[in-house]
Amino acid sequence: MTDRPDTLGGLKATGWTSRTIKEELRQNAITRMKANETLFPGVMGYEDTVVPQMEHAVLAGHDIVLLGERGQAKTRIIRSLTGLLDEYMPIIAGSEINDDPLEPISQYAKDLVAEYGDDTKIDWVHRDDRFGEKLATPDTSIADLIGEVDPIKVAEGRYLSDELTLHYGLVPRTNRGVFAINELPDLAERIQVGLLNVLEERDVQVRGYKVRLPLDVMLVASANPEDYTNRGRMITPLKDRFGAQIRTHYPLEIATEMEIADQEAEIPADANVRIPDFMKELISTFTHLARDSSHINQRSGVSVRLTVSNLETLAAAALRRSLKVGEDDVVPRVCDLDALIASTAGKIEIESLDEGRDGQVIDHLLRSAVLTVFKNTVAGEGVRQVVDAFEGDVMASTGDDMPSTDYADLLAQVPELAGPVAALCADDNSPAMQASAIEFVLEGLHLSKRLNKDSVGTRASYRGRA
Repeated sequence: MTDRPDTLGGLKATGWTSRTIKEELRQNAITRMKANETLFPGVMGYEDTVVPQMEHAVLAGHDIVLLGERGQAKTRIIRSLTGLLDEYMPIIAGSEINDDPLEPISQYAKDLVAEYGDDTKIDWVHRDDRFGEKLATPDTSIADLIGEVDPIKVAEGRYLSDELTLHYGLVPRTNRGVFAINELPDLAERIQVGLLNVLEERDVQVRGYKVRLPLDVMLVASANPEDYTNRGRMITPLKDRFGAQIRTHYPLEIATEMEIADQEAEIPADANVRIPDFMKELISTFTHLARDSSHINQRSGVSVRLTVSNLETLAAAALRRSLKVGEDDVVPRVCDLDALIASTAGKIEIESLDEGRDGQVIDHLLRSAVLTVFKNTVAGEGVRQVVDAFEGDVMASTGDDMPSTDYADLLAQVPELAGPVAALCADDNSPAMQASAIEFVLEGLHLSKRLNKDSVGTRASYRGRA
Protein backbone atom coordinates (compact mmCIF):
# COMPACT_ATOMS: atom_id res chain seq x y z
CA MET A 1 0.00 0.00 0.00
CA THR A 2 3.02 2.31 0.20
CA ASP A 3 2.63 3.30 -3.47
CA ARG A 4 -0.90 4.61 -2.96
CA PRO A 5 -1.56 8.26 -2.05
CA ASP A 6 -2.61 8.90 1.55
CA THR A 7 -4.09 12.39 1.12
CA LEU A 8 -6.93 13.81 -0.92
CA GLY A 9 -4.53 15.98 -2.90
CA GLY A 10 -2.35 12.98 -3.75
CA LEU A 11 -5.40 11.04 -4.89
CA LYS A 12 -6.48 13.87 -7.18
CA ALA A 13 -2.99 13.99 -8.66
CA THR A 14 -3.29 10.36 -9.80
CA GLY A 15 -6.36 11.22 -11.88
CA TRP A 16 -8.58 8.84 -9.93
CA THR A 17 -12.29 9.35 -10.60
CA SER A 18 -15.36 8.23 -8.69
CA ARG A 19 -17.57 5.41 -9.97
CA THR A 20 -20.82 4.05 -8.60
CA ILE A 21 -20.70 0.50 -7.28
CA LYS A 22 -22.81 -0.79 -10.16
CA GLU A 23 -20.69 0.98 -12.76
CA GLU A 24 -17.57 -0.48 -11.14
CA LEU A 25 -19.06 -3.99 -11.24
CA ARG A 26 -20.21 -3.50 -14.82
CA GLN A 27 -16.88 -2.26 -16.17
CA ASN A 28 -14.87 -4.94 -14.39
CA ALA A 29 -17.30 -7.60 -15.65
CA ILE A 30 -16.85 -6.35 -19.21
CA THR A 31 -13.07 -6.53 -18.83
CA ARG A 32 -13.28 -10.13 -17.60
CA MET A 33 -15.70 -11.18 -20.30
CA LYS A 34 -13.46 -9.74 -23.00
CA ALA A 35 -10.62 -11.83 -21.56
CA ASN A 36 -12.89 -14.95 -21.55
CA GLU A 37 -12.59 -15.19 -17.76
CA THR A 38 -15.39 -16.62 -15.62
CA LEU A 39 -17.25 -14.11 -13.44
CA PHE A 40 -18.27 -16.68 -10.82
CA PRO A 41 -15.42 -19.14 -10.18
CA GLY A 42 -16.25 -22.30 -8.27
CA VAL A 43 -19.92 -22.27 -9.33
CA MET A 44 -20.72 -25.39 -11.39
CA GLY A 45 -23.74 -26.49 -13.37
CA TYR A 46 -25.06 -22.98 -14.01
CA GLU A 47 -23.05 -22.15 -17.14
CA ASP A 48 -26.09 -22.13 -19.44
CA THR A 49 -28.80 -21.15 -16.96
CA VAL A 50 -28.07 -19.00 -13.91
CA VAL A 51 -24.71 -17.48 -14.91
CA PRO A 52 -26.02 -15.78 -18.10
CA GLN A 53 -28.86 -14.23 -16.07
CA MET A 54 -26.40 -13.01 -13.44
CA GLU A 55 -24.25 -11.48 -16.18
CA HIS A 56 -27.31 -9.73 -17.61
CA ALA A 57 -28.17 -8.30 -14.18
CA VAL A 58 -24.62 -7.06 -13.53
CA LEU A 59 -24.34 -5.46 -16.97
CA ALA A 60 -27.76 -3.85 -16.53
CA GLY A 61 -26.89 -2.55 -13.05
CA HIS A 62 -29.78 -4.33 -11.32
CA ASP A 63 -30.30 -5.34 -7.72
CA ILE A 64 -30.90 -9.10 -7.60
CA VAL A 65 -33.06 -11.69 -5.85
CA LEU A 66 -31.81 -15.27 -6.07
CA LEU A 67 -34.75 -17.63 -5.64
CA GLY A 68 -34.13 -21.30 -4.96
CA GLU A 69 -34.15 -24.22 -2.53
CA ARG A 70 -31.44 -24.82 0.04
CA GLY A 71 -28.02 -25.88 -1.13
CA GLN A 72 -28.15 -24.28 -4.58
CA ALA A 73 -25.04 -22.08 -4.21
CA LYS A 74 -27.03 -18.84 -3.77
CA THR A 75 -24.72 -17.51 -1.06
CA ARG A 76 -21.60 -18.55 -3.00
CA ILE A 77 -22.79 -16.63 -6.05
CA ILE A 78 -23.58 -13.55 -3.98
CA ARG A 79 -20.20 -13.54 -2.24
CA SER A 80 -18.36 -14.03 -5.51
CA LEU A 81 -19.63 -10.61 -6.66
CA THR A 82 -16.83 -9.06 -4.61
CA GLY A 83 -14.39 -10.51 -7.14
CA LEU A 84 -15.73 -7.96 -9.64
CA LEU A 85 -14.80 -5.01 -7.43
CA ASP A 86 -11.58 -3.03 -7.68
CA GLU A 87 -8.92 -4.55 -5.44
CA TYR A 88 -8.69 -1.39 -3.32
CA MET A 89 -10.97 1.63 -2.94
CA PRO A 90 -10.09 4.99 -1.36
CA ILE A 91 -12.21 6.40 1.50
CA ILE A 92 -11.98 9.35 3.84
CA ALA A 93 -9.85 8.15 6.77
CA GLY A 94 -12.01 7.28 9.78
CA SER A 95 -15.28 7.27 7.85
CA GLU A 96 -17.80 4.71 9.12
CA ILE A 97 -19.66 4.58 5.83
CA ASN A 98 -16.79 4.47 3.31
CA ASP A 99 -17.15 8.09 2.20
CA ASP A 100 -15.98 8.80 -1.34
CA PRO A 101 -13.05 11.26 -1.02
CA LEU A 102 -14.34 13.27 -3.98
CA GLU A 103 -18.04 13.09 -3.05
CA PRO A 104 -18.42 12.67 0.74
CA ILE A 105 -21.95 12.19 2.07
CA SER A 106 -21.58 12.02 5.87
CA GLN A 107 -21.28 15.14 8.01
CA TYR A 108 -18.08 13.74 9.51
CA ALA A 109 -16.38 13.49 6.11
CA LYS A 110 -17.70 16.81 4.86
CA ASP A 111 -16.32 18.58 7.94
CA LEU A 112 -12.90 16.97 7.46
CA VAL A 113 -12.66 17.99 3.82
CA ALA A 114 -13.84 21.51 4.65
CA GLU A 115 -11.17 21.85 7.34
CA TYR A 116 -8.16 20.15 5.74
CA GLY A 117 -8.88 20.34 2.02
CA ASP A 118 -6.30 18.45 -0.04
CA ASP A 119 -4.47 17.45 3.15
CA THR A 120 -7.42 15.29 4.24
CA LYS A 121 -6.18 11.80 5.05
CA ILE A 122 -7.53 8.87 3.09
CA ASP A 123 -7.44 5.10 3.64
CA TRP A 124 -7.70 2.21 1.18
CA VAL A 125 -10.29 -0.55 1.66
CA HIS A 126 -9.81 -4.04 0.19
CA ARG A 127 -12.59 -5.52 -1.91
CA ASP A 128 -13.28 -8.25 0.67
CA ASP A 129 -14.16 -5.56 3.22
CA ARG A 130 -16.77 -4.06 0.91
CA PHE A 131 -19.22 -6.90 1.42
CA GLY A 132 -21.93 -6.83 4.07
CA GLU A 133 -24.26 -9.67 4.91
CA LYS A 134 -27.26 -10.20 7.18
CA LEU A 135 -29.25 -13.35 7.76
CA ALA A 136 -32.85 -12.19 7.98
CA THR A 137 -34.42 -13.22 11.26
CA PRO A 138 -37.75 -12.16 12.78
CA ASP A 139 -35.96 -10.12 15.46
CA THR A 140 -33.98 -8.03 12.94
CA SER A 141 -34.69 -4.35 13.50
CA ILE A 142 -34.45 -1.15 11.51
CA ALA A 143 -31.59 -0.17 13.84
CA ASP A 144 -29.66 -3.26 12.70
CA LEU A 145 -30.05 -2.44 9.03
CA ILE A 146 -30.30 1.33 8.84
CA GLY A 147 -29.18 2.83 12.15
CA GLU A 148 -30.22 4.37 15.44
CA VAL A 149 -29.41 7.25 17.78
CA ASP A 150 -26.37 6.33 19.89
CA PRO A 151 -27.12 7.25 23.54
CA ILE A 152 -23.40 7.21 24.35
CA LYS A 153 -22.75 9.97 21.84
CA VAL A 154 -25.65 11.96 23.30
CA ALA A 155 -24.24 11.49 26.81
CA GLU A 156 -20.92 12.85 25.58
CA GLY A 157 -22.59 16.21 25.01
CA ARG A 158 -23.86 16.16 21.42
CA TYR A 159 -27.35 17.43 20.58
CA LEU A 160 -30.01 15.00 19.44
CA SER A 161 -30.35 17.05 16.27
CA ASP A 162 -26.69 16.48 15.44
CA GLU A 163 -26.13 13.89 12.71
CA LEU A 164 -22.99 12.77 14.53
CA THR A 165 -25.17 11.19 17.24
CA LEU A 166 -26.22 8.47 14.77
CA HIS A 167 -24.95 4.91 14.96
CA TYR A 168 -25.03 3.60 11.41
CA GLY A 169 -26.51 0.17 10.64
CA LEU A 170 -25.22 -2.52 8.32
CA VAL A 171 -26.51 -1.00 5.08
CA PRO A 172 -24.86 2.44 5.46
CA ARG A 173 -21.63 0.75 6.63
CA THR A 174 -21.60 -1.15 3.32
CA ASN A 175 -21.82 2.08 1.32
CA ARG A 176 -19.99 1.69 -2.01
CA GLY A 177 -20.15 -2.08 -1.65
CA VAL A 178 -22.34 -5.18 -2.00
CA PHE A 179 -24.92 -5.87 0.73
CA ALA A 180 -26.63 -9.26 0.94
CA ILE A 181 -29.76 -10.29 2.84
CA ASN A 182 -30.15 -14.05 3.13
CA GLU A 183 -33.64 -15.55 3.46
CA LEU A 184 -35.29 -12.18 2.86
CA PRO A 185 -38.92 -13.36 3.39
CA ASP A 186 -38.05 -14.10 7.02
CA LEU A 187 -37.63 -10.35 7.54
CA ALA A 188 -40.69 -8.80 9.18
CA GLU A 189 -42.78 -6.86 6.68
CA ARG A 190 -42.44 -3.58 8.58
CA ILE A 191 -38.64 -3.98 8.35
CA GLN A 192 -38.82 -4.73 4.63
CA VAL A 193 -40.54 -1.37 4.21
CA GLY A 194 -37.37 0.25 5.54
CA LEU A 195 -35.47 -1.06 2.52
CA LEU A 196 -37.74 0.56 -0.06
CA ASN A 197 -35.82 3.84 -0.11
CA VAL A 198 -32.49 2.03 -0.23
CA LEU A 199 -33.49 0.30 -3.47
CA GLU A 200 -35.24 3.14 -5.24
CA GLU A 201 -34.34 6.56 -3.85
CA ARG A 202 -30.92 5.32 -2.70
CA ASP A 203 -31.07 6.96 0.71
CA VAL A 204 -31.95 6.16 4.31
CA GLN A 205 -33.82 7.98 7.04
CA VAL A 206 -33.25 7.53 10.76
CA ARG A 207 -35.79 8.41 13.47
CA GLY A 208 -37.29 11.25 11.47
CA TYR A 209 -34.00 13.16 11.30
CA LYS A 210 -33.58 15.48 8.38
CA VAL A 211 -30.67 13.36 7.30
CA ARG A 212 -30.35 12.15 3.74
CA LEU A 213 -27.56 9.74 2.94
CA PRO A 214 -27.46 9.05 -0.82
CA LEU A 215 -26.02 5.58 -0.34
CA ASP A 216 -24.39 3.71 -3.19
CA VAL A 217 -25.14 0.02 -2.54
CA MET A 218 -25.63 -3.07 -4.66
CA LEU A 219 -28.36 -5.02 -2.86
CA VAL A 220 -28.62 -8.78 -3.38
CA ALA A 221 -31.07 -11.07 -1.59
CA SER A 222 -31.74 -14.78 -1.44
CA ALA A 223 -35.00 -16.56 -0.73
CA ASN A 224 -36.53 -20.02 -0.72
CA PRO A 225 -39.75 -20.26 -2.77
CA GLU A 226 -41.51 -22.07 0.08
CA ASP A 227 -40.79 -19.14 2.40
CA TYR A 228 -43.37 -17.04 0.57
CA THR A 229 -46.10 -19.12 2.17
CA ASN A 230 -44.41 -20.86 5.12
CA ARG A 231 -42.45 -18.40 7.23
CA GLY A 232 -43.14 -15.11 5.53
CA ARG A 233 -43.25 -13.32 2.22
CA MET A 234 -41.55 -10.56 0.33
CA ILE A 235 -43.81 -7.50 0.19
CA THR A 236 -44.85 -6.55 -3.32
CA PRO A 237 -43.36 -3.00 -3.36
CA LEU A 238 -39.96 -4.40 -2.32
CA LYS A 239 -40.08 -7.22 -4.84
CA ASP A 240 -40.93 -4.68 -7.54
CA ARG A 241 -37.80 -2.67 -6.78
CA PHE A 242 -35.39 -5.53 -7.48
CA GLY A 243 -34.28 -5.41 -11.08
CA ALA A 244 -33.77 -9.17 -11.52
CA GLN A 245 -35.24 -12.30 -9.97
CA ILE A 246 -33.09 -15.31 -10.87
CA ARG A 247 -34.20 -18.90 -10.25
CA THR A 248 -31.47 -21.31 -9.19
CA HIS A 249 -31.63 -25.11 -9.44
CA TYR A 250 -29.89 -28.30 -8.41
CA PRO A 251 -27.27 -29.86 -10.72
CA LEU A 252 -28.98 -31.27 -13.78
CA GLU A 253 -26.29 -33.88 -14.47
CA ILE A 254 -24.80 -36.50 -12.15
CA ALA A 255 -21.34 -35.66 -13.49
CA THR A 256 -21.79 -32.06 -12.34
CA GLU A 257 -22.89 -33.24 -8.90
CA MET A 258 -19.71 -35.35 -8.71
CA GLU A 259 -17.54 -32.35 -9.62
CA ILE A 260 -19.17 -30.21 -6.94
CA ALA A 261 -18.72 -32.94 -4.32
CA ASP A 262 -15.05 -33.32 -5.28
CA GLN A 263 -14.58 -29.57 -4.90
CA GLU A 264 -16.45 -29.16 -1.61
CA ALA A 265 -15.78 -32.39 0.31
CA GLU A 266 -13.16 -32.09 3.03
CA ILE A 267 -11.34 -35.40 3.23
CA PRO A 268 -8.10 -35.21 5.27
CA ALA A 269 -5.07 -35.87 3.10
CA ASP A 270 -3.39 -37.93 5.82
CA ALA A 271 -6.29 -40.42 5.73
CA ASN A 272 -4.92 -41.84 2.45
CA VAL A 273 -8.47 -42.36 1.13
CA ARG A 274 -9.01 -43.01 -2.57
CA ILE A 275 -12.62 -43.06 -3.71
CA PRO A 276 -13.30 -44.94 -6.97
CA ASP A 277 -15.27 -43.13 -9.65
CA PHE A 278 -18.09 -45.68 -9.49
CA MET A 279 -18.52 -44.99 -5.76
CA LYS A 280 -18.58 -41.22 -6.36
CA GLU A 281 -21.17 -41.77 -9.07
CA LEU A 282 -23.17 -43.92 -6.66
CA ILE A 283 -23.22 -41.13 -4.05
CA SER A 284 -24.36 -38.54 -6.62
CA THR A 285 -26.95 -40.90 -8.11
CA PHE A 286 -28.37 -41.47 -4.63
CA THR A 287 -28.96 -37.72 -4.27
CA HIS A 288 -30.61 -37.47 -7.69
CA LEU A 289 -32.89 -40.41 -6.90
CA ALA A 290 -33.83 -38.73 -3.61
CA ARG A 291 -34.85 -35.60 -5.55
CA ASP A 292 -37.27 -37.71 -7.61
CA SER A 293 -38.59 -39.85 -4.77
CA SER A 294 -42.25 -39.59 -3.81
CA HIS A 295 -41.30 -40.61 -0.26
CA ILE A 296 -39.29 -37.41 0.27
CA ASN A 297 -40.73 -33.93 0.67
CA GLN A 298 -39.53 -32.17 -2.47
CA ARG A 299 -40.79 -28.76 -1.34
CA SER A 300 -37.94 -28.56 1.15
CA GLY A 301 -35.44 -29.73 -1.44
CA VAL A 302 -32.55 -32.22 -1.35
CA SER A 303 -29.41 -30.14 -1.03
CA VAL A 304 -26.07 -30.68 -2.75
CA ARG A 305 -24.77 -30.68 0.82
CA LEU A 306 -26.23 -34.18 1.05
CA THR A 307 -23.83 -35.37 -1.65
CA VAL A 308 -20.88 -33.64 -0.02
CA SER A 309 -21.73 -34.94 3.45
CA ASN A 310 -22.26 -38.49 2.20
CA LEU A 311 -18.95 -38.48 0.35
CA GLU A 312 -17.16 -37.38 3.52
CA THR A 313 -19.01 -40.00 5.58
CA LEU A 314 -18.21 -42.75 3.11
CA ALA A 315 -14.51 -41.86 3.34
CA ALA A 316 -14.72 -41.86 7.15
CA ALA A 317 -16.46 -45.24 7.22
CA ALA A 318 -13.80 -46.73 4.94
CA LEU A 319 -11.06 -45.29 7.14
CA ARG A 320 -12.63 -46.75 10.29
CA ARG A 321 -12.96 -50.17 8.66
CA SER A 322 -9.36 -50.10 7.46
CA LEU A 323 -8.09 -49.15 10.91
CA LYS A 324 -9.97 -52.07 12.46
CA VAL A 325 -8.45 -54.61 10.04
CA GLY A 326 -5.01 -52.99 10.12
CA GLU A 327 -4.80 -51.66 6.54
CA ASP A 328 -3.12 -48.45 5.42
CA ASP A 329 -4.68 -48.32 1.93
CA VAL A 330 -8.25 -46.98 2.27
CA VAL A 331 -10.84 -47.48 -0.48
CA PRO A 332 -14.60 -47.38 0.25
CA ARG A 333 -16.68 -50.49 -0.43
CA VAL A 334 -20.37 -51.32 -0.68
CA CYS A 335 -20.26 -52.61 2.90
CA ASP A 336 -19.50 -49.02 4.01
CA LEU A 337 -22.74 -47.64 2.59
CA ASP A 338 -24.73 -48.30 5.79
CA ALA A 339 -22.88 -45.35 7.33
CA LEU A 340 -24.76 -42.99 4.97
CA ILE A 341 -28.03 -43.46 6.84
CA ALA A 342 -26.80 -41.17 9.62
CA SER A 343 -25.48 -38.47 7.27
CA THR A 344 -28.66 -38.57 5.16
CA ALA A 345 -31.40 -38.63 7.78
CA GLY A 346 -30.89 -35.03 8.88
CA LYS A 347 -30.79 -33.61 5.35
CA ILE A 348 -34.04 -34.94 3.93
CA GLU A 349 -37.64 -34.65 5.07
CA ILE A 350 -39.71 -37.82 4.78
CA GLU A 351 -43.31 -37.37 3.64
CA SER A 352 -45.86 -37.63 6.45
CA LEU A 353 -47.23 -40.92 5.11
CA ASP A 354 -43.78 -42.48 5.51
CA GLU A 355 -42.94 -41.09 8.95
CA GLY A 356 -41.04 -43.62 11.02
CA ARG A 357 -39.73 -45.38 7.91
CA ASP A 358 -36.71 -43.14 7.38
CA GLY A 359 -34.22 -46.00 7.48
CA GLN A 360 -36.22 -48.11 5.03
CA VAL A 361 -36.61 -45.23 2.58
CA ILE A 362 -32.90 -44.41 2.68
CA ASP A 363 -31.92 -48.09 2.34
CA HIS A 364 -34.19 -48.45 -0.68
CA LEU A 365 -32.64 -45.40 -2.33
CA LEU A 366 -29.13 -46.71 -1.66
CA ARG A 367 -29.94 -50.04 -3.27
CA SER A 368 -31.51 -48.24 -6.23
CA ALA A 369 -28.39 -46.12 -6.61
CA VAL A 370 -26.13 -49.19 -6.60
CA LEU A 371 -28.29 -50.89 -9.23
CA THR A 372 -28.45 -47.77 -11.42
CA VAL A 373 -24.69 -47.25 -11.43
CA PHE A 374 -24.07 -50.97 -11.90
CA LYS A 375 -26.21 -50.99 -15.05
CA ASN A 376 -24.37 -47.92 -16.34
CA THR A 377 -20.85 -49.14 -15.66
CA VAL A 378 -20.84 -52.95 -15.69
CA ALA A 379 -22.36 -54.80 -18.61
CA GLY A 380 -21.62 -57.22 -21.42
CA GLU A 381 -20.42 -60.75 -21.85
CA GLY A 382 -18.20 -60.55 -18.76
CA VAL A 383 -21.24 -60.23 -16.48
CA ARG A 384 -22.90 -63.32 -17.93
CA GLN A 385 -19.69 -65.28 -17.39
CA VAL A 386 -19.63 -64.25 -13.72
CA VAL A 387 -23.24 -65.38 -13.25
CA ASP A 388 -22.49 -68.70 -14.96
CA ALA A 389 -19.46 -69.19 -12.69
CA PHE A 390 -21.72 -69.13 -9.62
CA GLU A 391 -23.79 -72.07 -10.84
CA GLY A 392 -23.25 -74.99 -8.52
CA ASP A 393 -21.69 -74.71 -5.09
CA VAL A 394 -19.61 -71.55 -5.68
CA MET A 395 -20.11 -68.96 -2.94
CA ALA A 396 -18.42 -65.58 -2.33
CA SER A 397 -18.22 -63.97 1.12
CA THR A 398 -17.69 -60.27 1.83
CA GLY A 399 -17.76 -58.08 4.92
CA ASP A 400 -16.27 -55.08 6.63
CA ASP A 401 -14.10 -57.35 8.80
CA MET A 402 -12.32 -58.81 5.77
CA PRO A 403 -8.99 -57.25 4.75
CA SER A 404 -8.49 -56.41 1.09
CA THR A 405 -5.97 -59.21 0.63
CA ASP A 406 -8.69 -61.81 1.31
CA TYR A 407 -10.45 -60.74 -1.88
CA ALA A 408 -7.48 -61.99 -3.91
CA ASP A 409 -8.54 -65.52 -2.94
CA LEU A 410 -12.02 -64.73 -4.21
CA LEU A 411 -10.60 -63.66 -7.58
CA ALA A 412 -8.69 -66.92 -7.75
CA GLN A 413 -11.85 -68.85 -6.87
CA VAL A 414 -13.98 -66.98 -9.46
CA PRO A 415 -11.54 -65.85 -12.19
CA GLU A 416 -14.49 -64.63 -14.28
CA LEU A 417 -14.66 -61.64 -11.95
CA ALA A 418 -11.33 -60.38 -13.26
CA GLY A 419 -12.77 -58.73 -16.38
CA PRO A 420 -15.46 -56.53 -14.76
CA VAL A 421 -13.15 -55.76 -11.83
CA ALA A 422 -10.32 -54.64 -14.11
CA ALA A 423 -12.72 -52.35 -16.02
CA LEU A 424 -13.81 -50.68 -12.77
CA CYS A 425 -10.30 -50.36 -11.36
CA ALA A 426 -8.92 -48.64 -14.46
CA ASP A 427 -5.18 -48.14 -13.81
CA ASP A 428 -5.33 -48.87 -10.08
CA ASN A 429 -4.99 -52.61 -9.42
CA SER A 430 -4.22 -52.36 -5.71
CA PRO A 431 -5.86 -54.97 -3.44
CA ALA A 432 -8.04 -52.29 -1.78
CA MET A 433 -9.36 -51.05 -5.13
CA GLN A 434 -10.02 -54.59 -6.35
CA ALA A 435 -11.89 -55.41 -3.15
CA SER A 436 -14.13 -52.39 -3.68
CA ALA A 437 -14.83 -53.38 -7.28
CA ILE A 438 -15.59 -57.00 -6.33
CA GLU A 439 -18.17 -55.99 -3.72
CA PHE A 440 -19.77 -53.58 -6.18
CA VAL A 441 -20.06 -56.21 -8.93
CA LEU A 442 -21.48 -58.84 -6.59
CA GLU A 443 -24.02 -56.43 -5.06
CA GLY A 444 -25.03 -55.21 -8.50
CA LEU A 445 -25.62 -58.78 -9.68
CA HIS A 446 -27.71 -59.46 -6.59
CA LEU A 447 -29.85 -56.32 -7.03
CA SER A 448 -30.37 -57.18 -10.71
CA LYS A 449 -31.66 -60.57 -9.54
CA ARG A 450 -28.84 -62.67 -10.98
CA LEU A 451 -27.31 -63.78 -7.69
CA ASN A 452 -28.80 -64.62 -4.32
CA LYS A 453 -27.51 -62.96 -1.18
CA ASP A 454 -27.53 -64.07 2.44
CA SER A 455 -26.50 -61.47 5.01
CA VAL A 456 -25.89 -61.64 8.72
CA GLY A 457 -24.78 -58.41 10.38
CA THR A 458 -21.99 -56.94 8.29
CA ARG A 459 -21.19 -60.22 6.52
CA ALA A 460 -22.73 -61.22 3.18
CA SER A 461 -22.58 -64.35 1.05
CA TYR A 462 -23.40 -64.42 -2.65
CA ARG A 463 -24.40 -67.59 -4.53
CA GLY A 464 -26.15 -68.69 -7.68
CA ARG A 465 -29.95 -68.62 -7.95
CA ALA A 466 -30.30 -72.29 -8.85
